[in-house]
Amino acid sequence: MSKSLTSETYAAAGVDIDAGRQLVRRIAPLAKATRRIGATVELGGFGGLFDLAACKFDDPVLVAANDGVGTKLKIAIETGRHDTVGIDLVAMCVNDLIVQGAEPLFFLDYFATGKLMVDTAETVIGGIAEGCKQANCALIGGETAEMPDMYAAGDYDLAGFAVGAVERKRVLPHNVAAGDILLGLTSSGVHANGFSLIRRLVQRANLDWNDPAPTNSGKTLVEELLTPTRIYVRSVLATLKASPNASQAIHGLVHITGGGFQENLPRVLADNLTAEIDLGAWQRPPIFDWIQETGKIADMEMLRTFNCGIGMVLIVAADEVTDIVATLVREGETVLPIGRLIAGQDAPVIFTR
Repeated sequence: MSKSLTSETYAAAGVDIDAGRQLVRRIAPLAKATRRIGATVELGGFGGLFDLAACKFDDPVLVAANDGVGTKLKIAIETGRHDTVGIDLVAMCVNDLIVQGAEPLFFLDYFATGKLMVDTAETVIGGIAEGCKQANCALIGGETAEMPDMYAAGDYDLAGFAVGAVERKRVLPHNVAAGDILLGLTSSGVHANGFSLIRRLVQRANLDWNDPAPTNSGKTLVEELLTPTRIYVRSVLATLKASPNASQAIHGLVHITGGGFQENLPRVLADNLTAEIDLGAWQRPPIFDWIQETGKIADMEMLRTFNCGIGMVLIVAADEVTDIVATLVREGETVLPIGRLIAGQDAPVIFTR
């Protein structure tokens, strides 16, 4: 006699379609709050719609970027603090758009986990919506993937995808030349790079995430480290649009992210140019001092791994620096002249002090 088999369901295998539907209902108002010109933001379709014509570009070029948050997520997961990593996700994408002069238009997210915890996912996506509002881009869709056995209990991963547009004649970089001045915009902290090393150092120092931060900031260590990545979109776009002179005076922009100065500045430099960075031009935030001292990390390794206090660099014509700085300051940025471009040396980036 054959055994009767129990009827199986997708939920029994670990995928809860009802939980996914509940999440969509909860996040719909969050996405709707990011609505901007060109986007109505109605979740639930197969794809998100965006009306580029409504944005009134004359001759637009689309620019796309995608990124993640990396192992900064592990700290959020271990401490149950999920409200800011979504801002990081948006920031890592839209800061890559603005360096080509592009205005972010819309954003898509990918949230993957072993078992969907609706409250956690809603909090994470709330952070994504907040990042989109800071960047004035619409959250028009995304994907939630529940994949049993792919992730440890409580774990999740994030990926983000952003699309922007820029007038063809204003695509950056352009006219980058020796004599241009490098202006640094300060970071909000570590941003979202180097966290595999940071987590190793926290363990090495036998610290708890809720211990006071070793920076005398009055914050806990987790509060210090989970400070979200600064989004530079509004201030930089406002500066680019301040006047025709401003848009021509800014020759290039560089997002100081993974790889630091050494890997990111060369992306906008011709082979005959070198970026000369004055390390004495700014005071590094204390968290970076703690990282370097705890790990006995060499200077060049610090500069290649972390932003060290400078999250964005503008390459500006020397005779327009004063006006550009004034506009950026009005837009809320802390701006520091940190170097210049010179005729090509032995390396694309050199450091002085």
